[in-house]
Amino acid sequence: MSGWSSGSPLTGGQTIGMRVLVTGGAGFIGSNLVDALIADGQEVTVLDDLSTGYAENVNPQAKLITGDVADPEDVGGACRGTELVLHLAAARAVLRSVQDPLATDRANTRGTLCVLEAARRAGVRRVVCTSSSSVYGGASVTPTPESAPLVPRSPYAVSKFAGEQYARVYWELHGLETVAIRLFNVFGPRQRPDSLYAAVIPIFIAALRSGSSVEVHGDGLQSRDFTYIGDAVAGLLAAARGPTDRCAGRVYNVAGGGEHSLLELISALERLTGTTASLIHVEPRAGDIRRSRADLSVAAADLGWAPTTTFEEGLRRTVAWFSDGSNAG
Repeated sequence: MSGWSSGSPLTGGQTIGMRVLVTGGAGFIGSNLVDALIADGQEVTVLDDLSTGYAENVNPQAKLITGDVADPEDVGGACRGTELVLHLAAARAVLRSVQDPLATDRANTRGTLCVLEAARRAGVRRVVCTSSSSVYGGASVTPTPESAPLVPRSPYAVSKFAGEQYARVYWELHGLETVAIRLFNVFGPRQRPDSLYAAVIPIFIAALRSGSSVEVHGDGLQSRDFTYIGDAVAGLLAAARGPTDRCAGRVYNVAGGGEHSLLELISALERLTGTTASLIHVEPRAGDIRRSRADLSVAAADLGWAPTTTFEEGLRRTVAWFSDGSNAG
């Protein structure tokens, strides 16, 4: 396969939909991805255990299978008749992985291996796996290229690195086309603040809107390359259609292309919400890294992808989503 045409996100405007499986498709990133696939005319199945995702997030035109990504039978059944798998199901939080590394390893390492093996057996053409910027650890070079040494600093990061390696091996051993995407701090509409391990942006927005104190781990000068959800979805679709001879078996950074500290983030959210934050500094989180910024040149060259949403615009859209009540339920 030389990759799908780039006329539309996957099929170059063809009217016949491709059969696509999205694992973790009831979650924040996965459900936004499913919406994009449905809008593109694809036939989508979602596999999700609904432990952190929500059935109401799933586009009604998609088929939802409630199942466990680490169960070979569940994944095997979902993969039958599928041409493309976009694998997002995971236990995502760094802190959770420190507290319960075995559960993280089962969901992420075993889960990815189950997806790859089921895809191989089902004759799937390509699997796009989601990895994480956390695999770099405290990278000495920023912006950080994919070729930088990997020094994972949490069980979560180790599990994501293992998934990348399994994907590469399945391409080299079995000819199953795989592409791994290292996502950097994705945010946007449908990301929830009410989880024990919620991401920082929805937590900060919820605190500012309610007048609560904003809890900052460490000094707040740690930086991240925040990625708006629309750009993350576009990067995943670009990985799905990228030419085999350039991208199979490889890994790519997908990020916003900037570097912003937590204090900068809070300042931007204060402007957008018209509020002033009351900060409480607490101990740094175990396993967290100090700086993060992606080099996106390889993704641009091989996948033809680059982010299009600025940090401020992404935050504006996210704040608006929280403010208009779309996050209810």
